[in-house]
Amino acid sequence: MEKNQYLDIAPEVAQALAENKPVVALESTIISHGMPYPQNVETALKVEQVIRDNGAIPATIAIIGGRLKAGLTKDEIEHLGKTGYDVPKVSRRDLPIIIAKGMDGATTVTTTMIIASLAGIQIFATGGIGGVHRGAETTMDISADLEELAMTPVMVICAGAKSILDLGLTLEYLETKGVPVIGYGTKELPAFYTRKSGFGVDYELDTPLELATAFHVKQEIGLKGGMLVTNPIPEEFSMEPDVINKAIDEAIAQSKKEGIHGKDTTPFLLAKVKEITGGDSLDSNIQLVYNNARLAAKTAVELSKLG
Repeated sequence: MEKNQYLDIAPEVAQALAENKPVVALESTIISHGMPYPQNVETALKVEQVIRDNGAIPATIAIIGGRLKAGLTKDEIEHLGKTGYDVPKVSRRDLPIIIAKGMDGATTVTTTMIIASLAGIQIFATGGIGGVHRGAETTMDISADLEELAMTPVMVICAGAKSILDLGLTLEYLETKGVPVIGYGTKELPAFYTRKSGFGVDYELDTPLELATAFHVKQEIGLKGGMLVTNPIPEEFSMEPDVINKAIDEAIAQSKKEGIHGKDTTPFLLAKVKEITGGDSLDSNIQLVYNNARLAAKTAVELSKLG
């Protein structure tokens, strides 16, 4: 593929792509906005190691000095971790300005998909996707992640949508946009911190080969857009639905009281939920990211064999 003039692909990642070896993209918002330093850097490096241990090459994605980066050095990950919230959280609308001004940026699900696709990376592991926020019928607060899944040919492996969202409306939106929602070994949509949500997925697939084959077929028949794989958090790290839902309801009430809206909503709610649960939600968050990285690497291995 023709190289984009604003894109830097790390040598190891470029070589893997040239040789049709498995590569998995990772986002950087989890580093800058997801957890405190140094835990954020330790987690990011561990996620990369999990991908290597399962046979693939990691490509953590970010914007550094106005350059789109597919694959970060340890120093660049450290920089994002230390800078934290001072690094802008970059969605699709922000990309041209951040590049033009030569700034750093942490990539969301949306921008990680965009940059991964530019680099030729087809599999992306994250924690959870954004979606339709509660009350969106009046606020129109709908994550750009859903539009990106409809347009950009990347398989996103996550632990479902965070239950701070309206999960029913999120699924309806994805159906309208033609995005397949697949449960890995489950017929029920996982809700990030918990394995169950009460909502069904479109299809259940049970092996990395089945996931890779479905995505390969989607590309071969020329259907645009991505595919969403929802991978339940391991049982031992799952939180009790009653506990997490009570914390989420409290956090949402607090966000309304403080007038939080737009791109500040999700970081505020996650921080508040962490505070209410005494940090248990952060521990669960880290474990589900490792779990998704393992599945993404195994799926990327199978996809690389399909040509």
